[in-house]
This record gives sequence, C-alpha cells and structure tokens, in this order.
Amino acid sequence: MIELKSAEEIGRMAVTGQFVGELLAELGGVAAVGVNLMDIEHHARRRIAERGAESCYWDYAPSFGRGPFRNVLCLSVNDAVLHGLPHDYVLRDGDLLSIDMAAAIDGWAADSALSVVVGSPDPADLRLIEATEMALEAGIAAAQPGGRLGDVSAAIGEVAHAYGYRVNGEFGGHGIGRTMHEAPHVPNSGRPRRGMRLDPGLTIAIEPWLCQSTDKIKFDGDGWTIRSADGSRTAHSEHTVAVTAAGPQVLTRRPGAPVTTPSDPGESRTRKA
Repeated sequence: MIELKSAEEIGRMAVTGQFVGELLAELGGVAAVGVNLMDIEHHARRRIAERGAESCYWDYAPSFGRGPFRNVLCLSVNDAVLHGLPHDYVLRDGDLLSIDMAAAIDGWAADSALSVVVGSPDPADLRLIEATEMALEAGIAAAQPGGRLGDVSAAIGEVAHAYGYRVNGEFGGHGIGRTMHEAPHVPNSGRPRRGMRLDPGLTIAIEPWLCQSTDKIKFDGDGWTIRSADGSRTAHSEHTVAVTAAGPQVLTRRPGAPVTTPSDPGESRTRKA
C-alpha cells in the first residue's frame, strides 16, 4: 500500500533529511587517502547516536542479504556499487567510494547516497559520478504532481544512455516514509507517461547507480556487496524526494551542494574528495 504524506509529515521527514544530508556531506569530507572504512562507519555511528536518530540499516535483513546488516553505512569501493559492507580497508589514492545511509528521527526516515574519488581522480571516474548526479537531478525534475512514475524512470535512463552507460533494472529507488523501503519501486529506466500517477504526498528515494562498462552485477560471498560483473568502476547518487503541489521537494539536499543541471556528457565537472 502507498501512503501519501501530509504537509506536516513531509516536514518531519525533512528534519531527518536535513540530518542525513549534513552527515553525508561530513562523511564525504572524512573520506581520504589513508582512512579506514571502519573509521568512517564509526564516525557515522557516533553522529547518529548524538542526534538521537536510528539507523535504518542496523538489523536490516532482506531476502537477498545474509543479515542482519549490523552497520549504519553502505561503503562501496571501486567496482562495488550497492550494499558494500564496511570492513578493514584503507582507502588508496584514486579509490572511488560510494556512501549510502538511511536514518530515522521520531519515526520518519530519509535515505541518500553520494560517490566521491579520494586523492587523484581518474577523469573517467569523475564522468561516471557526474552521470549519476545528472540522472538524479533529471529524475527529481520529472517528479511533478500529475505526472507518472515512468516519467522519473525515463528521465534517469535518458541521461545514463546519453553518457553511454547501460542501466541495470534489478535494483532502483523506492518509496520511503515511516520505513526505509515502501512501495513503489522506482526503476532507473522506463517509459514516460506510464505507471502510477504522482500525487502530492508521495515520498520516494530516487537513486541512479551505474557501472562503467556493463549493466550486469554479481554478489560477494558476504551476500550483501554488489559489484559490476566485469570489475569496472561504479557510482551511486540518491536523494529522498517529496512530490508536492508546488513540485518536487528534495528532503536530503546536502549543505553547500549546488543543484546540478544536465550538461554535455563529454564534459566533467564532478568534485573530488
């Protein structure tokens, strides 16, 4: 069942979203050459506890994982793109790190992700990250009241394909609100003017993720970490978004992060860590 949220409830989600956005921005700054992934994980645990928030990942046990997750972050490095288990790994120069987190405050959840390069970036990695960010902004712009869910999916896929990347259809965005994962599923590719109507009060996590040279994935033996099937680099961007009568409202926008607009796919302007 899909629950449409009131303006007051969206406001409560926005409180959580602000915290998630601020912490993600902070974690992006913590990530650096020589930093252990577990240091980033424990930094996030401290911040969540200080805020009185709850991690949506801790004890998360879906059908595909070997749960419970028992971490507050997904930290995915290089060819890992989703659900990366924090572990004893020291970041190296040029590593591409995706950080994904979801938290709840007073019963209302928000979910967001970003990808950064630590140290010296490869232009191809920056371009891949930019593609996910541009696809995310296109998906957000398409989340207009009265539109269709397929408009969001089509906008994401159009940007990805314009950059020359293929889209995996197994994992995508999702509804969010009282829990981290609610209906509907939000695919990263689709057909415009198809699917459910986007009514004010709908809250969704939009999350394009891409592999550099494939749309196939594989799972690590841990049952969680998802990697590109061919070992190519990956990137992931995500925001929690509310559909309102006035248009889409991003609830997890990070402080100081500019709103990106689609550009020439041949150019790259994505930041590095």
